[in-house]
Amino acid sequence: ESAWSKLKSADGIIVPGGFGNRGFNGKCLAAEYCRKNKKPYLGICLGFQAMVVEYSRNVLGWEDANSAEFDENSAHPVVIFMPEIDKETMGGNMRLGARNTKFTHKHDDGSMSIAQILYGGLDVVSERHRHRYEVNPEKVDEIHNAGLKFVGRDESGERMEVAELPRSEHPFYVGCQYHPEFKSRPLTPSPPFYGLVLAATGQLKGHVEKA
Repeated sequence: ESAWSKLKSADGIIVPGGFGNRGFNGKCLAAEYCRKNKKPYLGICLGFQAMVVEYSRNVLGWEDANSAEFDENSAHPVVIFMPEIDKETMGGNMRLGARNTKFTHKHDDGSMSIAQILYGGLDVVSERHRHRYEVNPEKVDEIHNAGLKFVGRDESGERMEVAELPRSEHPFYVGCQYHPEFKSRPLTPSPPFYGLVLAATGQLKGHVEKA
């Protein structure tokens, strides 16, 4: 009850990255609450994957949707282990470092994604990564077509990097597979964090109109 009270009283929510299933369902519940109550939300890495799992469970109706990290027997593994990563070798076996993300999709109403707007309208951005799991490419089209838009993808188009709901549905509901905190600085905040703060303070609409 105390945790829910804190979440409900916040002006914006960040669900960060992490490893292991400890607290994952709580991350999904936080994503669901923010989605339904139009509370600004930023999901990073595992927080991005929690958005995808929650949406799959509660909008697409895949009740057992999960990450293969937590349930290898799910009939709807919407997050899977990346095929090029070695499960057996511990240590430097992650997708690491700077990678390009291309903004590939606009929303159904033709509007530019809020993430792309926050990056100054750039078509390609470079951000740093640290993960072993990714959104299942076989599930992407169904999730995207149901409304959670995968607006940013890697250069192959196969790896999902940014997801969001359109501004017509939610003031700020954004997730990214990469770690924007690695490049954020006090006087040059990373665009996803800047967007969350703008949304939480009621200033995002004005910022977008000026962009």
